[in-house]
Amino acid sequence: MSSVPPGDGGDGDGGAARRRLGIGIKESLRELSVQLSLLTHQVGARLGLKDVDIDCLDLITRFGPLSPSALARRAGLHPATLTGILDRLERGGWVARERDPSDRRAVVLRVLRDRNAELLHLYAGMNAAMDDLCAGYDDAELELLAGFLARTADAGRDATRELTGD
Repeated sequence: MSSVPPGDGGDGDGGAARRRLGIGIKESLRELSVQLSLLTHQVGARLGLKDVDIDCLDLITRFGPLSPSALARRAGLHPATLTGILDRLERGGWVARERDPSDRRAVVLRVLRDRNAELLHLYAGMNAAMDDLCAGYDDAELELLAGFLARTADAGRDATRELTGD
C-alpha cells in the first residue's frame, strides 16, 4: 500500500487520477449510507421500530446511560420529537427511564438488554460480512481504515452542526 502526495495523481496528469479516487470514495460512502439505511429500515420493520428509534437505541447503547436532553443533542432531534421515540422504545421493552443516581430529580435512559439478542440476530449477516471483510486486511491497513472512517464521521458531525447552527 502506498500513498500519493497531495496534488500528484501518480501518473503525471496533474492530479486527475487523485481527483477520480476522491470522487470514487465519496460515491462509495454515499452508496454505503444508502445500503445501511435500507438495512436499518428492514431491521426496524421486523421489530416494529422506526429508523429513528433504532438510531436513538444505538446512541443510548453506545453512550448511555444518557439524559433525554443529551440524547436529543446527539441525535439532532427536538425534545418533543424525542418524547414520542422514547415512549415507543419504552413500551417495546427496549429502554428504561430511571432516576439519575447523581440527581434524583433527573432521568437517565438505559438500554434493557433483554431484547438486545433480537437486534443482534437481525444484524448478524452484516456483522459476519464485516468480520470476513476485515480479515482480508492486515493490522496497518485496518488502522488506516479505522482512522479514515473516524475522521469521516467527524466531518459528518461538523457538517451537521454547520447546518443546524450548533
